Amino acid sequence: MTASPLRLSRRSALILPLATALPGRARAAMPPITDAIGRTITLKAPAERIVLGFNYEEFTAIGGVAAWDRVVGFNRRQWEVNRPSLWVRYQKAIPRLTGLTDIGEMENGTFSTETVLSLRPDLLVVIGYDYKANAAAMQQIEAAGVPILALDFQAQDTAKHIAGTLALGAAIGENDRARALADLYRDKVADIQRRVAGRTPPRAYFELGAGGPSVIGNTYNGAMWGRMVETAGGANIAAGKIAGPWAPMAPEAVLAARPEFVFLSGSSWAKAQGAIRTGYDVDLATARERLVGYTTRPGWSALPAVQSGNLHAMDAGLARALWDWTAMQYVAKQLHPAAFSDVDPQESLRAYHATYMPVPYEGTWMARLRPETT
Repeated sequence: MTASPLRLSRRSALILPLATALPGRARAAMPPITDAIGRTITLKAPAERIVLGFNYEEFTAIGGVAAWDRVVGFNRRQWEVNRPSLWVRYQKAIPRLTGLTDIGEMENGTFSTETVLSLRPDLLVVIGYDYKANAAAMQQIEAAGVPILALDFQAQDTAKHIAGTLALGAAIGENDRARALADLYRDKVADIQRRVAGRTPPRAYFELGAGGPSVIGNTYNGAMWGRMVETAGGANIAAGKIAGPWAPMAPEAVLAARPEFVFLSGSSWAKAQGAIRTGYDVDLATARERLVGYTTRPGWSALPAVQSGNLHAMDAGLARALWDWTAMQYVAKQLHPAAFSDVDPQESLRAYHATYMPVPYEGTWMARLRPETT
C-alpha cells in the first residue's frame, strides 16, 4: 500500500493558494484537534470542503446524511467495488454520491494528489496506515495548506477508536453526536471485557474467506480480528505466529493449534468460487452453504471447531468500524455463551443502523454453521 511521490503540475501550483481561502461559514478560532495517531491539526472552523479516503460509514454515523453536502471528493473504488451492496443502498440515501469526484485509491496506486488539490478542500480524511505509507503525497498536500485528519480503526484499539471519533466530530462540527458514539463504543467494549474477565479463553482462529476454501487467506495478529478475538475473551492461535499484523498462517500450524472456534470473514465483494458471502444482500442459507465448503479442507474435519459446528461467517465490514463492538459481542457470545445469554449481537447491529445509519439493517452479517444454535 504505497504510492510514489507525485509531482505537482503548474496548474496545481496555481491552485494551492486557494486551499486556504475557501468560501463558506464565518471563520472563528477552534481548539486544536488531535487525531487517532496523535497528530495535531488546526482548523479555523468546521470543514466545508471535505475529501474522504475511507471510513464512509463512520463519517455518516458522526455527521449524518447532511454532512455529505460538504464532501467534494472521495475514494470511489473503495466503496463502489469493495462494498457494492452498501454502495447501492447509499446512493438512494445520498443521491449526490455518484457525482462526487473520485480521488483514486492509495492501495492500487491510482490516488491523485493533483485531483485532491483541484477540489480546494479544507480537510482530507485518511486512515493512519495510508498517511504513513504515502508520506510524500501527504507532505505535498499539507504543504498546500490542506489539513489531514488520520483515523485508525484498523488497530482495534479502543483509545484510537475514541480519539478518531472525537477528532472527526470536532473537524466537521458534530461534537455531540461524536461524543455519544464514543461513549457508546467505550461502554460496550467495557461491558464485553467485564463479562469475559477471569474466564478461560478458548482457542480461536480468524481467516479472511474471500478466496474460497482453496485459498489460505490472511489471519490477524494484534490488529483487527486478532485483537477483537482477544477482547472477546478468546486465545488467538495466530498471535506471534505470523509476520506483521496480517498474513496467511501455515495450514499445518492451524491444524496443530486445534482451534475450538473458527471465524471466516466475507462480504458482498467475495466473488471467488466458494468464498464466504455475507452482508445486506445475503440470506442465511447462502452464508451457511459457503461455510460448509471450508469443512472439506484437508484435516479440517478433525478440528474441534468443525466437529462442534463452531464454524462462523462474519462480514468483513464489521471490523475496523464504529460498530465493530457488535462483532465482538457475537464472538464473545460464541466463546462464552453463558456470560452473554442476555445479549443479542444482531439486534445490537440492527439498533445501531436504526439510530445512526441512513439504511436499514438487512441480510446476514453473522452466522454459525449449525442452524439450531444461531
